Amino acid sequence: MKLQPGMVAPHFEAEDIFGKHIDLRAYEGKLVLLSFLRNGGCALCNLRIHQLIQRYPELHARGLEILAIFESPVASIKQYVTSRQDVPFPLIADPTARLYNLYGVEVSEEKTQASAARVDTPEVQQMLQDAAAIGYELMHEEGSNFQRIPADFLIGPDRRIQVAFYSDLIGDHLSFVEIENALSVYK
Repeated sequence: MKLQPGMVAPHFEAEDIFGKHIDLRAYEGKLVLLSFLRNGGCALCNLRIHQLIQRYPELHARGLEILAIFESPVASIKQYVTSRQDVPFPLIADPTARLYNLYGVEVSEEKTQASAARVDTPEVQQMLQDAAAIGYELMHEEGSNFQRIPADFLIGPDRRIQVAFYSDLIGDHLSFVEIENALSVYK
């Protein structure tokens, strides 16, 4: 079931990839971007992490907390993500898709095929070039769910979902404009 704005964000507790306990209740009173990515080896997911890292100082100073989840084991996230980028926000490994299922994050062959059909478009080519520029090429992470589709949730200080963004394509994410608009509301 897809979550909708106004619903209370499903509670979860997990450990980040360095063993730190994460309890969603601890973020009450703050605006949270909960970002579900595909897998640690996904070039476009790593591009998104890079973009979040670039914007993090400004967004965090304005009150945004970020939690990013990968459907990969800890070792893969360390190999593909944190070995190449210093990530200032928690990364959570969810290889069993427990949190993905809790938030209704999709697995879709149709959307994966639609994404593949767009690979030659200028927009996707630019994203691939941007990913390559930071050291990420298209690849398949062994054992990963290739048909996982990303999703992003903005969770308000009252733990209610402000924005539920279920991607239609592999490289789509909630825009920074929408994130900034949400921050403006919670100044």
